[in-house]
Amino acid sequence: MTDAAVITLAQDALTTTLMVAAPILIVSLAIGMLVSVFQAMTQINEVTLTFVPKIFGVFAISAIFGPWMIGTMVNYTTRLFAALPDLAR
Repeated sequence: MTDAAVITLAQDALTTTLMVAAPILIVSLAIGMLVSVFQAMTQINEVTLTFVPKIFGVFAISAIFGPWMIGTMVNYTTRLFAALPDLAR
């Protein structure tokens, strides 16, 4: 296994991880910012107020993007298993 193969494997793994995690992280960040602005405007200092909207947002995005996320992970795993014989050299 060459250095280039290891770097390519790591790069593909990180790219796939970022692609799969990005929708959930972006929605969670956006909801957190909106709730923070709301709390600052109304001066409500309740710590647990951010959790419920974030949970609903993450569930909604998971339901919407779930098939794409699973398809992306299955595609990466299939490519990885197909490349195993070449990596053994």
